[in-house]
Amino acid sequence: MKRWTQRAALAALVAVNLAALSGCIALVAGGAMVAGGAVATDRRTSGTVVEDQGIEFKASARIRDGLGERVHVNVTSYNRQVLLTGEVPNADDKALVERIAANVENVRNIVNELAIAGNTSLSSRSSDTLITSKVKASLVDAKDLISSAFKVVTERGTVYLMGRVSQREAKRATDITASVSGVQKVVKIFEYISEDELAGMLPQPSKTNTTSNPKSDVGN
Repeated sequence: MKRWTQRAALAALVAVNLAALSGCIALVAGGAMVAGGAVATDRRTSGTVVEDQGIEFKASARIRDGLGERVHVNVTSYNRQVLLTGEVPNADDKALVERIAANVENVRNIVNELAIAGNTSLSSRSSDTLITSKVKASLVDAKDLISSAFKVVTERGTVYLMGRVSQREAKRATDITASVSGVQKVVKIFEYISEDELAGMLPQPSKTNTTSNPKSDVGN
């Protein structure tokens, strides 16, 4: 009886948690992220988003297995282009990390921004996290940009911007980022698209029925 009661309680707890999470579950479909009724466009296909997540996980795990705690490496993948940031003790380790990442399935390009230096402190990393948050908030506030088109990474005060964007969007986002307090440098790692390509990616307004009521066209 006691075992049955425990199982029932556990089942009830799971049900409550699932209900609470139901409003927060995100679905990726056709390059759009749907969460809580809001839609955030992503200019990658849903398949590429999954590939990028797999690249980050596999590369990070292999780097950790191969080099351990002597390095501090962050792996960021966008459209299968991999950005390596962080610190390594020497040039050999920098090259080794790049080789490990390049050998991960689906990687098509590596941008190696690793610094040959000691690992950063917790306070430095916390500062970078704060800068990233401020940059993202500033991009959201810019009404002429789609903030979800940009991936933001900060390392030692340097902000890396990634995404598939037009030249206009790139310049605007770079100017905004450079004006954020704490940002020391902005590095652009963009894939450029034309304004026509951009227009084709944007959600199209739904067409409404504009057929007039014949009676309303007749004057009294």
